[in-house]
Formats: sequence, structure tokens, C-alpha cells
Amino acid sequence: MDAGENVIRVLIVDDHAVVRQGLRTFLELQDDPASMPIQVVGEAANGLEAVELAGRMQPDIVLLDLVMPEMDGIQATPRIIANSPNTRVIILTSFGEEDKVIPAIRAGAQGYLLKDIPPDELVQAVREAHRGRVQLHPDVAKKLMSTLAGKGESPASSSQKPAVGELTERELEVLRLIARGMNNREIAENMVISEKTVKTHVSSILGKLNLEDRTQAAIYALRHGLATDEA
Repeated sequence: MDAGENVIRVLIVDDHAVVRQGLRTFLELQDDPASMPIQVVGEAANGLEAVELAGRMQPDIVLLDLVMPEMDGIQATPRIIANSPNTRVIILTSFGEEDKVIPAIRAGAQGYLLKDIPPDELVQAVREAHRGRVQLHPDVAKKLMSTLAGKGESPASSSQKPAVGELTERELEVLRLIARGMNNREIAENMVISEKTVKTHVSSILGKLNLEDRTQAAIYALRHGLATDEA
């Protein structure tokens, strides 16, 4: 257990053995004295195995493929989190379509990366996810923002958004506009307020919801049905 506190423990889940071996080899070769080392503690070939291993091993990070036999990544994500609540799931897949991205995020994924990501960026993403920061491939982030800007999401029940009540009405409005992909200038024009006031609202939102940045705020809004004025 003590060793686990000094390393980032990773479970790799992919139905292709060559992919698992490649990821394991690369991750375990990382040698950065300034950063916490990464240790691959297990491999799984499908979602069912991933759920069982996550419950047994309690890894810090699960690198999870989406399209697999027996149980896919979207089905496996909430089960992994239920079995290992402190585990952060990063989807690592070849599929960046919105019908995959949005369900994965709603299922609880901490990140969504495509397999064309440079290896050093994957390592950084693992480290950042371990710190609690949402990790999105740039193409995925663009598609997510485009989706939010183009259509609303149905609101979730109030029991799913306990921290929302801490936001003022103005902050909620700013959060909804962030979720639609607007920058500070666009939000200021939309709300007829100054950019400085928008920045103040954004800082307050991030602080109250314990979020790191605008991307996390947008994902929070999506997860909790705040992308429309109906929430």
C-alpha cells in the first residue's frame, strides 16, 4: 500500500494485446526524477475484466478502450468507478464521434483521448488526470464544444448537481454560456456586461465547483444538464 502512494498505478484495458504491450512498455520506461513514476499494475482485454481488476487492484488510472467484446468502455466506466471510487478513467480510443464522447463523459470518464496522441502527451495526460484534471484530445474538445453550441442537453435531476445551488443566477448564466463554447468577450456581449465582470464570474464558478479550468466547467455543465436555460 505504501508503494502505491509513491507511484501512479495504471490499469490498461484494450482488446488488442499488441496495444496493451506497447502502452505498458512505454509507460514503464518513463524516467522523470521530478515526477511521480508510473507503474502498470494490470491489463484487461474487455470491460468485464476491467471491472473485476479495478475492484481488486484499486488503480489510480484506468486507460480504457471503447470498442471491446463482452462489455464496452462506456458500459464499463461507471462500474469501474463504483468498484473503485478513487480511480480516474481515461478513455483511449480511435473513435472521436460525439455519440461516443458525450456518453463516455456522462458515464464518469475523467478524460477522452484519441490513439493518435503523441506518447509524451499521453504520459502527461496520465499525470494530469491523477491530479484530478480533465483531459480531452483537442479534436474531441472542439467536437464537444460544437455539440454544446449546436444543441441543448436534457437537464439532469437536482440530486445529481449538489454544488449548483452555490452559484448565483448570474454565475449559472455564465456557466451555461461557457458550455456553449463562448469566450469571455462573447459572454460579455451576450450578457451586456464587461469582460472584467465575466472573468470575476468565471473565477468564482471554478472556485465554488472546485474546477481547474473552462474545459472542466463545460464538462460539468454537460454532465449536470446545464447547457440550456431549462436547468
